[in-house]
Order: sequence, then C-alpha cells, then structure tokens
Amino acid sequence: MNLQLSDALQILSRTPTVLNTLLRDLPDAWTMSNEGGDSWSPYTVLGHFLHGEETDWIPRARIILEYGESRPFDPFDRFAQYENYNGWTVAQLLDAFTEKRAQNLKTLWQMNIAPEMMELRGVHPALGTVTLGQLIATWVAHDLNLLGFFGNRRGGPQILGCEWGVHPTHTPKSG
Repeated sequence: MNLQLSDALQILSRTPTVLNTLLRDLPDAWTMSNEGGDSWSPYTVLGHFLHGEETDWIPRARIILEYGESRPFDPFDRFAQYENYNGWTVAQLLDAFTEKRAQNLKTLWQMNIAPEMMELRGVHPALGTVTLGQLIATWVAHDLNLLGFFGNRRGGPQILGCEWGVHPTHTPKSG
C-alpha cells in the first residue's frame, strides 16, 4: 500500500479529538495511574504525544526537504515529557497537543508534498536512511499504536470489579 498524504492527514487530524473524548475531565485515578514499574500512564502518553509534535515529525520532515541525507535527524528523547511537562494538567496537555497538531498538519499541507517527494531521503540517528513517506507513515502508525494503549490498558482503577479494557461479562471463554 502506498501512503497517500491525504489519508495520513485524515488520520492524524482525528487523534486530538479521540484523546479529548477519552481523557478530558477524568479523575486523576484514571489519567495518572500506570501498570506499575516504569509503565506509562495516560498522562505520560499525552506528554509523549506533545513532545513528538514539538520536536519530531515536522522538524524531521523539514530536514529531509532541506538537507536530504546530508544532515541526520536530531535524536528524539522518548522520555522528555517527564521533565518538560511536569506539573501540567491533563487539560493543559490536551489543549497544547490539539493546538500543536493543528499547526503541524497545516505546515505539512503547506509543504506541498507531491507523490514523488515521498521518496526523498533523510537519515534517522538509529535506523539509518528513511524516506519522507516512511516518516509520515510512522507518524500515523505511532498515533494508532499509542491510541491502542488506551484500549489495552489494564492498570486503571477497578470499576464494578473489572479492570480497564475488560468487560465483566466477557471472559476468554464467553468472548
């Protein structure tokens, strides 16, 4: 399947609405809890989404368009949200992410990326050569993967005897 920019934009534009619907105004017990150890809470995932919007996707697309393979991408700190957004509320993270995603999608659209430009190459610091198309496809996959976190998460508070994502009437035997 060849990624179409218009398809990517449709998916990427929906992520803020999904996150707002899932997380806005929930109690801290739902947004701040994790599954133990170094696992991430919904709050942490929101910070990760925002950090990616600020430092990853569009800056890397610009590097590909301006420098090609002559300048590698800046490394991405997957854990910067712990320091960068410490003390922010869920509402502040949602608002900032929603605003930055809208700006980034506008910027991506204004780059006027023609289909042949999806083959332009850049250098990822860990993965090596990647195309603009691969970068954008990874952005989409990253969103979908992290949205799946919320459906698969089991570490939230127990309600009516069931964990997050497990319906009390659906057992492995009953489906």
